[in-house]
Amino acid sequence: MNRRRTLLGVGLAFILAAGVVWYVTKPSDSPGGRGGRGAGGQPVTVGIATADKADIPIIIRALGTVTPLANVTVKTQITGQLVQVNFTEGEAVKKNDLLAVVDPRPYEVALQQAIGAQEKDEALLKNAQVDLARYKKLVAQDSLARQTLDTQDALVRQYEAALITDRAAVDSAKLNLVYTRIIAPTDGRVGLRLVDPGNYVTMGDATGICVLTLMQPMSVLFTIPEDSLPAVRKRLREGATLQVTALDRAQKVELGVGKVSTLDNQVDTTTGTVKLRAMFDNSDEALFPNQFVNIRLLVDTVKDAIAVPISAIQRGQPGTFVYRLKPDDTVEIRVIQTGATDGEKIAVVKGLEIGDKVVTDGTDRLREGSKVRLPNQAAPGQNGKAGAPVANAPSGADSSANQNGNGQNRRRGSGAGRSAQSNQ
Repeated sequence: MNRRRTLLGVGLAFILAAGVVWYVTKPSDSPGGRGGRGAGGQPVTVGIATADKADIPIIIRALGTVTPLANVTVKTQITGQLVQVNFTEGEAVKKNDLLAVVDPRPYEVALQQAIGAQEKDEALLKNAQVDLARYKKLVAQDSLARQTLDTQDALVRQYEAALITDRAAVDSAKLNLVYTRIIAPTDGRVGLRLVDPGNYVTMGDATGICVLTLMQPMSVLFTIPEDSLPAVRKRLREGATLQVTALDRAQKVELGVGKVSTLDNQVDTTTGTVKLRAMFDNSDEALFPNQFVNIRLLVDTVKDAIAVPISAIQRGQPGTFVYRLKPDDTVEIRVIQTGATDGEKIAVVKGLEIGDKVVTDGTDRLREGSKVRLPNQAAPGQNGKAGAPVANAPSGADSSANQNGNGQNRRRGSGAGRSAQSNQ
């Protein structure tokens, strides 16, 4: 029996403790409930922003690769020994600047041989032409067989053809002599030297002598989703210049501002994207070939839109909404329709007016009708700083007199009380 009473007492105590815990921790169902969710409870400290007019840029963000317009591996066009290198690694060169020299002596000798063969054939041709003119006169006088004249005419044609070949050989030898001087095919910056003087170079060398890269201007290839293509094409057809900003990998440093020059003629079916090329002046050479960059493409700008910080936008059962601050420092749920955004601000097409205040921080503790206060507002019950004098309080002698009078009254009251007690 005692054991049963003990178990019953333990059970009742457990139920009572659980009830106390539930009462202390339960959320309030009233508007002034726990957590600052109502007008009757502790106000919630929130951040506030005002809806105002702003220009909202429509920006497409993408990843791009810096791609030079010219990236040339400089190679020799003839075979020979590299006898001279006229460039310094990393220097900027202009088109037709001398970069290297291949030993020209064998090609100078070949040119002299070709010139000699040409002059020989020219002499033979002149002699054959003189004989042909003589034979024509003799045939006209019927003093020479017609066959001899025909043979001489064929010999003249043969020498003329040989002379054409000789002239081509001379031109080829001259061209090879020009090729012994390796010049820059374009403006650009020279890379590392790939071959040293004294080496034997040939036309089949894969490495070449150096790599020349055009640094100014510079292009960037990037891709955008095919869903964004109609807006871009519309702006380009209108003749608009679409601004492109290139940023570093961390999106903190601006590397350059350029413009869209062209777009590809087809969509990549594997990724659903289309390529665009943007051109940059790159006067400071901040864009480096094959560098990965973040791209911001400015497609258009929405003028004089009602804008709020994007942190104020909430999404839930009502749809897209904000907490709007009312004059009595409570909030209401206001369903809105949003438009363009630049990543920080967003345009509100419907649901707000200019001057409306919306909550941007502390929204997780709010609901319809919640009481709020700003961070610089004093908490309820704190009318002034601690230790401040009470209004209408007496000062100086009056204060002392009042305190003395109060003390005498207290003592009198105490005595009267004791007398009453003794009488009782």
